[in-house]
Amino acid sequence: MFIENGFLPENKFWKYLIGSVVVIFASVIGQIPLLLAVFVKSFSSGKGMPQNGQEIMTVLEPNTTLFLALLSFVFAFIAFLLVTKYFHKQSLLSLTTSRKKVDWKRVFFSFGSWSLITIVSIAALYYSNPESFVVNFKPIPFIILVLIGIVLIPIQTSTEEYIFRGYLMQGFALLSRNKWLPLLMTSVIFGTMHIANPEVEKMGYIILVYYIGTGFFLGIITLMDEGMELALGFHAANNLVGALLVTSDWSVFQTNSILKDVSMPSVGSEILAPVFIIFPILLFIFSKKYKWTNWKEKLTGTIDNNIV
Repeated sequence: MFIENGFLPENKFWKYLIGSVVVIFASVIGQIPLLLAVFVKSFSSGKGMPQNGQEIMTVLEPNTTLFLALLSFVFAFIAFLLVTKYFHKQSLLSLTTSRKKVDWKRVFFSFGSWSLITIVSIAALYYSNPESFVVNFKPIPFIILVLIGIVLIPIQTSTEEYIFRGYLMQGFALLSRNKWLPLLMTSVIFGTMHIANPEVEKMGYIILVYYIGTGFFLGIITLMDEGMELALGFHAANNLVGALLVTSDWSVFQTNSILKDVSMPSVGSEILAPVFIIFPILLFIFSKKYKWTNWKEKLTGTIDNNIV
């Protein structure tokens, strides 16, 4: 069972707290190159330092900002690997899946499914509301964006998945000896982690329904499928395809994407529909393809106290 993979004699819940602090610290260290670059550019231009996170993200050229921002996840992922191996004495495979090896077909099926849905959704929005978009495509910057995205965005999304759907889910299971608390805690923490995003300021806290709902969706498919492969593929597709297709002045990253959304941000069907319509449909498709059963036990059941 995937969630019980962390039940090792040397594992204690306090280790997950310390490990999380180490990973966060590494991520902060990884942000130094971006801050230094912003500092140099700001003062060389005579404008002074930006006053908030959103201004920091607009000082440099978008591809440079994206590269340096994603660099922090490289630091975080390296720290995570070291914490897992030397502090928890646990293999990366045990945090990925209950299977004997990673099922890459699952990763690519999930990636392809969500990529297709994202492309179709954005195309529908563009053709139904063309006045809300401008073409932002510039060949050379876009090619550079593609290269940065293909290399670094999967590292970013995988880092988040390993921390939330792998590391913390197994840690909370060790603490609670059940499955519903790990699902609840990791989903809420994952969602509220986005509270500082500029989208929240523009749209209001209601958008956290989308972020927390996405956390629940990723947690559910991880528990039901006994592994993170589907979550890894989904998250990579969500961030990579989104970064390549659409940007806006109020999103966390401004990219050299194909389109730019120039509409006033608001909470509409494109925000709530995924949580209440598309995610349930995807759950149904995944459940049929991978023959999921025993939903109540896998999502809310208790864990045998005899497990170490």
